[in-house]
Amino acid sequence: MPTPSPTPLQTVDRALEVLLSFDEYRKEWGVLELADEFGLTRSTAQRLLAALAARGFLHAEPHTRRYRLGPAIWKTAAMWERSGGLANLAEPFLADLARDTDRTTLFCTPDGAYVRCIAAVDGVDGPRRAHPYLGDVFPAHAGATSRAYFAFLVPSERTALLHGRPSARYSELTQVDEDALRELFDDTVRNGYAASEGEFDATSRAVAVPVFAGRRPVGSVSLLEDKTTDHDGALLDALPALRTTADALSDVLSNRPPTAPRRDWRRGRGTAPTQGPR
Repeated sequence: MPTPSPTPLQTVDRALEVLLSFDEYRKEWGVLELADEFGLTRSTAQRLLAALAARGFLHAEPHTRRYRLGPAIWKTAAMWERSGGLANLAEPFLADLARDTDRTTLFCTPDGAYVRCIAAVDGVDGPRRAHPYLGDVFPAHAGATSRAYFAFLVPSERTALLHGRPSARYSELTQVDEDALRELFDDTVRNGYAASEGEFDATSRAVAVPVFAGRRPVGSVSLLEDKTTDHDGALLDALPALRTTADALSDVLSNRPPTAPRRDWRRGRGTAPTQGPR
């Protein structure tokens, strides 16, 4: 009995599966490889790859006939970035976290040996400082906001970024010794979070956790407070809420359903997620 032809919806879903299969480990597909991986006939795999290449989503190398991501992906990604991209995704999560913890919260993504703030929401008391955080950069060696990202890179990748780079001292608490910094990164991985008491900005403290897309860290979410102001509870008391936010954002960026209901950390009861795929 012949295998029934896939419906148009199944064909679209299969094409999207192929596009989503590309990552840093899988940068190209051959027809036979794709057929084996997805359980397709050779002719079906060939038609699928050719159709995606015809629309520019893939590019066929003329000599090897292997397929890589094409210019239509770049065009779509550029349009997404121009329309707000990651910042628009992150802001609702940050707003919930800022409201629940009364602290300023940031989402930062890598920029060379720094992380750059692309989204920020002030706590209930308003801005922690006169000028906005958006666009600010935080060096890898100073502060929780950057350490929560860099600590979770593959050690060899982190070393390639940071080894031999001059480390500026921003306060008396800034650590510039390479061996001591390596220990700080290791502690961050063991604890699952980074905390600082003025390494970058002497007047503030912060706690931060990584955000992942799949298995790879893509940034950090952090909570900041002014060291000279009295606050309701210690900053580390808000760590469960911070982790919940980072997990929810990681779920969205990894295109997977939330792993658990969003929890009101002050009241101890579960609530439906406010964002993320259903």
